[in-house]
Amino acid sequence: MSAHDIRSAKRPDPDQPMVDIANYMADYRIDSTEAYDTARYMLLDSLATAMMAMKFPECVKHLGPVVPGATLPGGARVPGTSHELDPVQAAFAIGTQIRWLDFNDTWLAAEWGHPSDNLGAILAVADYLGRKAEREGGKALSVRDVLSYAIKAHEIQGCYALLNSFNRVGQDHVILVRLASTAVATAMLGGSREQIITAVSHSWIDNGALRTYRHAPNAGPRKSWAAGDACRRAVTHAINAVYRGVVDYPSALTAKTWGYYDVAFKGKPFEFERPFGSYVMENVLFKISFPAEFHAQTAVECAMQLHAEVAGKLDQIEKVVIETQEAGCRIIDKTGPLANYADRDHCIQYMVAVPLIFGRLTADDYNDDVAADSRIDALREKMVVSENPQFTKDYFDPEKRYIGNAVQVFFKDGTSTGKVSIDYPIGHRKRRAEGIPVLLKKFEAAMRGHLPSHRVKAILEATADPAKLDAMPIQAFLGLFTL
Repeated sequence: MSAHDIRSAKRPDPDQPMVDIANYMADYRIDSTEAYDTARYMLLDSLATAMMAMKFPECVKHLGPVVPGATLPGGARVPGTSHELDPVQAAFAIGTQIRWLDFNDTWLAAEWGHPSDNLGAILAVADYLGRKAEREGGKALSVRDVLSYAIKAHEIQGCYALLNSFNRVGQDHVILVRLASTAVATAMLGGSREQIITAVSHSWIDNGALRTYRHAPNAGPRKSWAAGDACRRAVTHAINAVYRGVVDYPSALTAKTWGYYDVAFKGKPFEFERPFGSYVMENVLFKISFPAEFHAQTAVECAMQLHAEVAGKLDQIEKVVIETQEAGCRIIDKTGPLANYADRDHCIQYMVAVPLIFGRLTADDYNDDVAADSRIDALREKMVVSENPQFTKDYFDPEKRYIGNAVQVFFKDGTSTGKVSIDYPIGHRKRRAEGIPVLLKKFEAAMRGHLPSHRVKAILEATADPAKLDAMPIQAFLGLFTL
């Protein structure tokens, strides 16, 4: 670009990646039965994690109005509570509920993340619009409509993650939650193609949150509400574009010096492996058995298999060898003191030690009282973590998307357990038949753990028939979860 072009005030055409998102939102029709079936399970799984999070006061304190009294009767509701909020704050609350326990779905590639985080924005806007339609005699969104928006949110976040590593430039993956939720929320509010581009341009101009709160020595609970924060910002951008007519910033990505590429992405444009469709929802990973950072899910399964052989011989262990993927080495291989639960659920050594010792890994196992057991840190000190190149290769293979781990325990007398190696966890697409019954048990147990019995009965009846559930107005469905 010439110096004259740099100084020119003529507004260019919108950057192509923003146009592609708007066209996808406006034109693409989803025809994948598998995507809808998976999305339905994703919705139940996400609501399960939200209800499970209600047992944790640190989560609950984030769920109300931004200041006391700032409620909106008839607004968007927060599942499992009596809160009625404006859709911006409700998006934050629901996104925080779903993400708090690190137990919702996952997507792993050059970037990682949790596409169901977008439900914070989607459910808040859907409930707000549905209740408004009820009052005004309009047509509300159905559960099927919400599933369609969720499939598209998954696709936008996941396709950007395939080849573009935001963590490599120090940014948190919730930048993609904000991007996807902005596009979807704008469409939900009735935004045009141009308004979607406008909202998305504002999302990019926000830049990204730093990953500081996910890594030693600063790991902390902000990572549990970071996605909610992204959802909140996304709904703000959508409202501004549709209701307030804010102007767009057409070269938000490509502007020399001031655009996202030059400021934050080392001058590189985004790369894409495939066009938007429904691939991500079809291949998304569910966290079904363990609330653990997903790169460690199969390591936890390996440790569970070794528990019976090892638990009675903890004092005889010389070392524990863990093989993982490159990403696992980079983000969850952690030594030294762990300051809080957020430190612990992103430490592969901790997530292996607990099931080796106790034969379990639950959300409560990250709490201070469990972590105080000296055997955990003693065992962590004996662990050696290394990359298995084959696990890394299979991790990036688009036909596999494995998340392999292997664990082997060696004893002081020279003996050892066998090496237990698992390529993909129960939440993987290749294990759907095995995993879905476990997911449904997780859902029912979560409902019974927080909601009154009459609510649980109504929810189980509503979710038993997919066709009837799909046809249900979204505000009626979400009303089943209110207190």
